[in-house]
Order: sequence, then structure tokens, then C-alpha cells
Amino acid sequence: MKQINPSKLKTVISATCVGVCLSIACLSAQSDTLYGDMQTVTQDMLDNAANDGNNYLHTNGNYSQTRYFPAAQINKENVHKLRPAWIFQTEIVESMETTPIVVNGIMYVTTSFSHVYALDAATGAELWHYKHDMGAVTTYCCGPNNRGVFPYGDKVYLGTLDAKIVALNAKTGEVAWQTQIADPELGYSETMAPTAVNGKILIGTNGGEYGIRGFVKAYDADSGKLLWTFHTTAEKSAGVWAKTDATGRDLHRDIKAEKAAYRKHGDPYKTLGGGVWQNMAIDKESNTVYFVAGNPSPDLYGAIRPGDNLYTNSLIAVDLDSGKYKCHFQYIPHDVWDLDAVSPVIITQVRDKKGNMIKGLLHGGKTGHVYVHKASDCSLIRFSEAMIPQENMWVLPTTAGERMLPGANGGVEWSPMTVDANLGLVYAINLHQPMTYHVEATPYPGGKLWLGGAFKVIASEQQWGNVTAVDYNTGKIRWQVKTQQPMIGGIMATAGGLVFTGEGNGLFKAYDSATGSEMWRFQAGAGVNAPPASYTVAGKQYIVVAAGGNVQLNFKRGNNIIAFTLAD
Repeated sequence: MKQINPSKLKTVISATCVGVCLSIACLSAQSDTLYGDMQTVTQDMLDNAANDGNNYLHTNGNYSQTRYFPAAQINKENVHKLRPAWIFQTEIVESMETTPIVVNGIMYVTTSFSHVYALDAATGAELWHYKHDMGAVTTYCCGPNNRGVFPYGDKVYLGTLDAKIVALNAKTGEVAWQTQIADPELGYSETMAPTAVNGKILIGTNGGEYGIRGFVKAYDADSGKLLWTFHTTAEKSAGVWAKTDATGRDLHRDIKAEKAAYRKHGDPYKTLGGGVWQNMAIDKESNTVYFVAGNPSPDLYGAIRPGDNLYTNSLIAVDLDSGKYKCHFQYIPHDVWDLDAVSPVIITQVRDKKGNMIKGLLHGGKTGHVYVHKASDCSLIRFSEAMIPQENMWVLPTTAGERMLPGANGGVEWSPMTVDANLGLVYAINLHQPMTYHVEATPYPGGKLWLGGAFKVIASEQQWGNVTAVDYNTGKIRWQVKTQQPMIGGIMATAGGLVFTGEGNGLFKAYDSATGSEMWRFQAGAGVNAPPASYTVAGKQYIVVAAGGNVQLNFKRGNNIIAFTLAD
């Protein structure tokens, strides 16, 4: 295998593959996969992905979204030998949040502006490149990002910035079908990867900053026909007029004034936000879809949207076949701080309040807590110690501005967490970014940016991040490592006793999953603000990550997909 010097940053092209590897069949990949014949991605393969050490089929590793990779060829004893195997440069030099998907030796990655590349996972050679034909779209939040595709059957599925879902032929990149999910002129967009299950393609929507009505939709995988829709803003969105957050702290709401506004102006559910930014966890046993919905619209100006604003800032469970509501838990009713729920839900066994092991759900909040829930009814079992400073919570925003920690980016932003169930630990990456919250009365602007004020970084205060391991059965922090810059992107645990994550300064690191000791690092030359993945080809394990920086935190941009393996 040819190794590329990262300092030269050259696109990897294998002359042999250009001349010979014109089909999937000639790619060098392991043939002894445990599930299926590998010519198509079967439901059986997706169901058993947690035990598949060859492929990386799900955005977050498996339907439980644990991001735990079962191969241990790369481990604590030899990770110091990890070196770049190849580097591929994309055409787009802009923020990268893609999780590489690997199927039978073929890797699929996405870039900003909804491009898709298929690569030889052993060499980095380009097989095809899909450029989405997108019109002028200006109503998207937080950068033109894309978080990846999802493989199913003989296709890969893509959500696009102009609010479409596109089914691509996995061998050629040709469009099999596409459908419009919602109107981008009203603020709807897609940066998340879809989720495929039981013949359905599930996808949520961005747009909580534009007065959209959030949803999760299910489409037929073969035809693109809409099967069901669940709206994340309930038609009776007032709720119970809760006075406290999930941890029992006073939200300082003027309930009397809110009820008067509700009677006068009616229910604001049609423009209430509630975007769904990340993949859904799927429990096949109970036929349940779990996800979180984000902030209400407008972000800071709550007077125009009285009530609890159901189901914004909530964990939500719906039926997989029908999309019908099962249960929910709201973290911050009537949120006016943009501390929305965005990091993906994880399904794992947890201890309940009596010490019994039950099926549980984990969510990393922008508040800085890991929340632990009972899967059967969404109820809260416990929340972790705060992973970042919390100060002046929940002071109400003012015109002049009020300082509160955490700032609007978190805590745990959209970054997916990872679990090592053998250790009983969940790993999160966090931001510490002090801000002031400013409110401004703003009517609905018709699909334009609708913050209802501003949250402003306090330039005189230090910003930083951390990697934190939490014992989810007690809520206690097991270990924590501070980082130079706020953390955003994602993290992955492996059976080799390691966790991998990247930083905005270009560092990609491996830590001992039990202790937090740094075991290895690599300077990627641009912000490593994407979730890593792992796979095995021809008996050799790889770790792969995108280095493209981040719009939200303005980390250095790049266009590299970097795959690492052990030096011979």
C-alpha cells in the first residue's frame, strides 16, 4: 500500500484502480463478513452492525448509536504505530462533519453543499463523485454541512441542503430517485444523514432558527413515497406550564403573562421550530424510534411563543411503522437560551433507580449533563454531574444582555457521544464558550433567520473544551481531559480500549478509554470536527476521519479524508 506524506496533501489516485477497478467486485475487501453476501446492504447486516468488525454501516455505528467499533487490532499497546495510510482531498474546501460509511471495502463520504464521494477504502482512490444540482439556497443554519449518507440495498441515501432526499446507485452514483422534503424558501434544510430501516428512510429537518415546523418523516426506500410524518411541535404545544428544567432548577417563567398571551394570540405551533439535527436510534425489539428535537423559534424571544413549546428540546419516541407518538421527556420547557437537544440518543443497558439493569437511553445535553432515561416510558432516571461550568442559570435574556453559562453552543453540541458498555462509560466532547444573551422583540419574518435577539461570545473570557467519561449508572464523572479549544465533532470507542476524537486546532487523538491517558496524536492541518469511524479491509483495521474545520466555531477549513492504519 502506498503511503502519502500528509504535508504534501495530494489527492490519492491508484493507477491500477483507475484502469481495472471499475466495479465493486474487484475491490480488495474481506469476504468473510458475518452477515449477508455484501453485494447489497441487507436489513440483516444493518441489524447486526454492532458485531461487524469489517464495515461501518451506520452513521453512529449501529441502530443503538453506541459508536463502539468491535475490532481490536488497533489497541492501547500498538496505537503509537498508527500512521496515515492514505489522504483523499475533496473538491470542496469547507467545513466537514461527515461520518465515513464503509461497505465491503468501499467508503462513502460527503462534503459541504451535499457532494458525495465513493472511494476505495484500502487506497483512497476515487470511484465516483456526485455533485448535487442545487439552486440558490440561503436559509440554512450553522454552515452548509452534510453529515453523511446511509447505505441500504443497492443504494446510498442523502439529505441535501435544499431540503431533498436523494437515493443514489451505490455502484455508480447515479440518481435513482429524489423527492422534496419541505420548502427551503421557508427555512427548511437538511444536513443530517438519513436512517434506513425495514424498507423505510427516516429523516428529520433543520430550520429551528427560521420558524419552521419541525418533523421526522419516513419514506419508502424503493420509491421515495412519503409513508408518515411526526411533527415535533404539537398542535397543543402549551404543555403543563412547567416552572423548572429537567434538573429541578427554576426557569424564572412568568406563567401568568404567558397564559394571557396564549389566550390572546393562540397556539404558535406552526412556526415553533423543533428541528431534528441528527440520526434516530432504533429499537427493533419494541419497534420504537428515538430522537431529540431542538430549540423553539424564535430562539431568544419567548413572549411570542407562550407555553412549554412541546415537543421542542425533548427526547421523543414514536412507533416505527406509523410514526405515532409513544412518549417524550422535555429538558428545557420554553427555552430562551438556544440550549436545544441535538446530540443523538444512545440505547444501552443502564441501572434504574433501584439498581436493576434495564433498557435505557442516553442523551448529551448542551446544558453539560448526560441524561439517562428509561426506554419504555422516556422518564428520567438520573443526570450526570455537570461536565462544564454552569453559572447564573436560568437568568432571562435582556436587551442589554445577561451572562449565563453554558453559552448557546453547549455543553455537548450536535457531537455524537460513544459508549463502552464493558466499562459502563459514555464519552462526550464539550464546549466551554461564555456568552451573553440578548433579547429583541421580532415578529415572524417569513422563512428568514429568526433569533429574536442574539447570543454573543464574551471575548475577554477563555474558551476551551474537554473530553469526558461519565459512569452512566451513577452520573459521576470518571475522568476528564481539558482541550485547548472548544470541542465539536464526535467521538468513537473501540474494542482496543481506545477512544478517538479530534480538535479544532487540527489534532486527532487517541485516549485510553479507562483512564483518559493520551496514547497517540496526529496533526491533520485543519480542524478535525467530524465523527471518526473504523473498518477492516483485507485483514487490516483502519481509523478514518475528515479534517475540514467548522463554520460554527470558525475552525480552520480543509478538504481531507484521512485513513490511518498500523505501520508495518
